[in-house]
Order: sequence, then structure tokens, then C-alpha cells
Amino acid sequence: MLRLEGFNPKDFVERQIKEIRRVIGGGRALIAVSGGVDSSTCAVLTHMAIGDNLICVILDDAFMRLNEPEKVAETLSKPPLNLPVRVERVQERFLEALRGLRDAEEKRKAFRATFYEVLSEIAEREKCDFLVQGTILADIIETKGGIKTQHNVLEQIGLNARELYGFKVVEPLASLLKWQVREVARYLKIPPEISERQPFPGPGLSVRVVGEIKFEKLAALKKATAIVEDKLSPYKPSQYFAAIIDNRFKPVMEAGKIADAAASSLGVNPKNVSLKVFEDKATGIRNNVRKYGDIAAVKCLVGGEVYTLPIGRLLEMQKAVMERDQHIARVLYLVSEAEGGKPYSIVIRAVKTEDFLTADVANIPWSCLTETSKEILSRCPEISAVYFDVTPKPPATIEME
Repeated sequence: MLRLEGFNPKDFVERQIKEIRRVIGGGRALIAVSGGVDSSTCAVLTHMAIGDNLICVILDDAFMRLNEPEKVAETLSKPPLNLPVRVERVQERFLEALRGLRDAEEKRKAFRATFYEVLSEIAEREKCDFLVQGTILADIIETKGGIKTQHNVLEQIGLNARELYGFKVVEPLASLLKWQVREVARYLKIPPEISERQPFPGPGLSVRVVGEIKFEKLAALKKATAIVEDKLSPYKPSQYFAAIIDNRFKPVMEAGKIADAAASSLGVNPKNVSLKVFEDKATGIRNNVRKYGDIAAVKCLVGGEVYTLPIGRLLEMQKAVMERDQHIARVLYLVSEAEGGKPYSIVIRAVKTEDFLTADVANIPWSCLTETSKEILSRCPEISAVYFDVTPKPPATIEME
């Protein structure tokens, strides 16, 4: 998306501070901050507007990265931001709410319900009549368009927060796209570790645990996430992360023909290509609406080694596979695998995007993918294979769920 001329972060900040003061007045407001650019920018703006009448909390909901609640609290509370941040320990509450759920949309809705129930209790305790949150334009477009339920979209889809939870929602960034939020953050002198931070979904790692959330599975994902973020960061994708999925596969009658289509697009002998389809599904987009679909995993060995190809060729293969089977929403390509039966696979996702409404697969060098996957297999004994997601948005969403 082209960046439209005329956006002035200074003017935006001045207008929003006045608007926040007008709406909240002398009242008290609550904000849940994650350390991401959206919520952090909202917190800084609101603190500038109403000072100590803003209560900032970090919800330690079990779905943040390793040691992330403490790291975020330290960054936000020290100069130059000096935000009054406290950590609320609510891991068991969220894990219980999502226990046993496999469907992506059910998990998002369960997360949203728990998220607002917890914030409602905190708001009542702290005597806050307002909830400030970092909803941006892409969140609203995707939720209203039926692509996926963003946890922080309420009133735009007819949910009355005052009646349901006892507070009025204030959304200072709801008219902005991600690049505009980053410009505001830079203008506010928010540290680069926040202003340039890659997006992290509101429901956190819960949407990167494909299928049922289990403690062992979540723990493995946290280790893989740290490895992927460390190894891919030098290449500066717009968003990059690890996801985890159970090694449960379903029979597909046309699997051989789909594999043949993949082999043809890769220019290799069909005997070199195999294809598996996971039982769990991923969120995709067809005709601008959400459509759950299958996750196809393609393996291509030449001379006993994974066949490495430029990203353009892998994208051609992804298109060939999805044209052959309309039920497939996402195509993965094997990077490395381990011997022996193990319960999970890791998916590496990396994209380039301006507005997060569409996204291209990032061109990550094979040397990086191989090094990353081998370290994951070495440090995560529960993982049997590491794949690279070669599906743009659309037809896939950026997140797996």
C-alpha cells in the first residue's frame, strides 16, 4: 500500500490529547499494555493527557514470550516513558478458559471474553470508568469483514462495552494504519525496541498454537519463538514468528495428484516430492471473507537433501498446490526434520507488508532458515520437523489462526 501524503504525527498527537481529555475529563482510565507499538503508543498519549488518572497493567496471561511481562514492565516504567505499570498474574484464568478448544475462532472468542472479564474486574477495583486500547484500522476492517475476530474490537460489531463490562472504550488510534502508528511512536520518542517492534497479536501465542493449547506444546513454542526472532531479525521482515501444530495428519484422496502438481512447479521428479495434510486447520481468506482450510506440508528431497529454491519458485509451487485443491488454505515447505516420532512441528512465518491487510512472503535466505530449523530441532526435543510458510496474504492470513 502506498503511504498517503499529508499525515502529520505532531498534529495527530495534539488533536488526540485534546480529544482524550474531552472524553475522559477528570475520570480514571485503565489500559492493558503488551509492549507492542499500538498499546504502548496509546498508553503514552493517554498518560500525557490525563497523567496519574491512567492505570497501566500488563496481563500475564500465559501467552506472552519467555520472561516478557517483566521485560515490558521494565521498559515502559523507566525513562523516557515513566509509565505507572503493574503486572497482573492471570495465567491460570486464561489457560482454563481456552482448555480443550481446537477451533481458531472459538479460541479467539474465549480469549476475548476472558480478557474483558479480567479488565472489568480490575477497572471496578481501581474505580476506572474508561478502558483505553490500541485498536487500529486493520483490526476493525478484518473483524467487520469477517476475516477473523480481533479481541479488541467491540463497539464496531455491536457490543456495548458499558453494558457488558462497566466501562466506556476509548480508542485513540482507531483511524490509523500500522505505519502511521509507528510514526506517532517515533514522534513521541518511544524507544525503538517498542516503536519498531514487530506486531504481536493481542491473544499472544494462543493464536500461534494451532489446535488445542497444552502446556508442553506452549512451552515448546516459546523456545522456538525466541530462536526464530533472534535468527530472522537481521533481515527485518514486517512480521516473523514461530507457530506450532500437532503431528496429526488426515488422509487426502488427491494427495498424490497434489504432490505431482507441486513437483511439476518445482521442476523435479514426482518421486522426490511428498505431501501431508494436517488434521488441524488454519485461517485463510477467499473472496475477502474468512475461510478455514487445510494446511498442506510439502517435502522435496533431491539426493537425500532438502531441495532449496528461491522464494519465487516456492510461491509458484504454493499456487499450483492451492489450484489443485481448493480446500487448502496454507502451504508449508519442509526445511529440516528429525528422526523418530515426535508430537509437534514448527512453522516459520515471515512476511513483508505495509498495512497488514495484504502481505508477501519475506525472502529469507536458505542459510538462515536451515540454521534456525536445526537449532529448533536441537533445543526442542518435542519437535520433529520445521517448515517455512510460503503462503502470502491472501489467500492466508498473517497469523495461523
